[in-house]
Amino acid sequence: MDYTLSQIEIQLKKRHAYPYKWYQKQNNLWDGYTQFIYGILDWELVLEEINKTYKKHQLDKHALFYYASNRWYNYWSAVAVEQIFNLSHKVVPATNPKDKTKDFKLLDIAFDHKTSVYPKGFLKPVSYAKANKRELILWLYKNQSKQQRYHTKNRLFVVVYETNQEHWKLKAEIGLLKTTIQNYLSNFDARKLQKFNFTAQTQTVSDIIWVTR
Repeated sequence: MDYTLSQIEIQLKKRHAYPYKWYQKQNNLWDGYTQFIYGILDWELVLEEINKTYKKHQLDKHALFYYASNRWYNYWSAVAVEQIFNLSHKVVPATNPKDKTKDFKLLDIAFDHKTSVYPKGFLKPVSYAKANKRELILWLYKNQSKQQRYHTKNRLFVVVYETNQEHWKLKAEIGLLKTTIQNYLSNFDARKLQKFNFTAQTQTVSDIIWVTR
């Protein structure tokens, strides 16, 4: 079923009633326990599924709640972001939805997209990162999860930064994401992409789209 951007935003903001914490390191086993997040947008139904799952597998309910709700939140925000990209006439959606390295082509350049909060581990202020985006891009590639979506191919990083430090909440500000991404696409220039050689065989191109408030 297809959902509108406004429907996704309404559901995502219900997650804001709880802090964003991880009590369980992300791994393939727990990803398997929480596969249901891909098929459920409604927040109340997610809560029901969490309740069923912790009982079925005898898991810690607190840890499962945050693991599942965080994955759900990040996934559905990514769905909305991909929809926003696909609204542009410059973008052609990927033909294989199971391809973890390609979400779409932007002017014939294949990209995966990744929305990330501004990383504490970067250890430098956002003003520095904006002036030295190549350094931050390298950090994001190096420190990405080693689980299912790990790769070093072309990627557009949508980096969210909130002045009150609750960066994660901007992932649900779909209207702001839409305005910022569309502005980036309207001014897109492939010559300004950062170029990397992570392997001897291929060249990787990447960029950062800043979403700040």
